[in-house]
Amino acid sequence: MPNPHDPRTVEQIRRSRNRVLALSLAGFVILVFFISIAKMS
Repeated sequence: MPNPHDPRTVEQIRRSRNRVLALSLAGFVILVFFISIAKMS
């Protein structure tokens, strides 16, 4: 098992967490965008 204090492991965890956060934020923005279009039409 890798060392929890290994900087590469911490960097990989941080990068994957940032990717998940970015994808969820983008999905939320797209959802709001489609809802606003549906309400206008």
